[in-house]
Amino acid sequence: MRLLLANPNTTSAITDLMAVAARRVATPGTEIKAVTAQQGAAVIGSRMEMLIGDHASLELVAREGDGCDAIIIAASIDSGLHAVRQMMSVPVIGLTEAALHAACMCGGRFGLVVSTPRTGVIMREMVEGYGLASRLAGIRHTGAEPQALMANPDEARQSILRATRELVEQDLAEAVILIGAVMAGIPEQIRDEVPVPVLEGVSCAVPMAEALVRMQLRKARAGSFAMPAGRVVTGIAPALQARFRT
Repeated sequence: MRLLLANPNTTSAITDLMAVAARRVATPGTEIKAVTAQQGAAVIGSRMEMLIGDHASLELVAREGDGCDAIIIAASIDSGLHAVRQMMSVPVIGLTEAALHAACMCGGRFGLVVSTPRTGVIMREMVEGYGLASRLAGIRHTGAEPQALMANPDEARQSILRATRELVEQDLAEAVILIGAVMAGIPEQIRDEVPVPVLEGVSCAVPMAEALVRMQLRKARAGSFAMPAGRVVTGIAPALQARFRT
């Protein structure tokens, strides 16, 4: 089985970090193909960058997705998830989508640890969009951008642990999700210090993708996720252009 880990950000160091976490939880025999966008935001963190990220995901998967059994959108905002799901005939899941649903199976209400208040607003909208607003206990932030978390891992770990404990002790969260691609591998570092399950997107998405592949579900041929026919789109990358002709 081959899974495409498609990072619509342009920071290859984040892709490498996620690839390590993905291979750690993958079933023996599963290949992780990790790829990084060639253009776009270094780290998606604003509404303007989100729109660019949607296109980056489409283009990246169009170019790299052939021969893969499932696609993982490797960004916390699940960039272009629905569009990529329409485009591809294999399962497509997002990091945050996977983590949210996994958290729902771990207990009652879940909490989110995010980087900044701005990210928290966007995550709340995403939770609502997935129909899970009633399961959200609260959102806490570390106060640092993702790049800062990578630059100071020890300090980052303490701020993440503090926010996680606040969610459990003050917001009564029964599971905590660490939001962001840079959170890959962090749950293993703090789980012994937190009394509830701690999750992050990569380690949730990989097993879920494997399970969907094994279920051998058919591609939708009706509804909004069926491939459109007879569309005319110009001025885009050749690999993406070709997807409109299939």
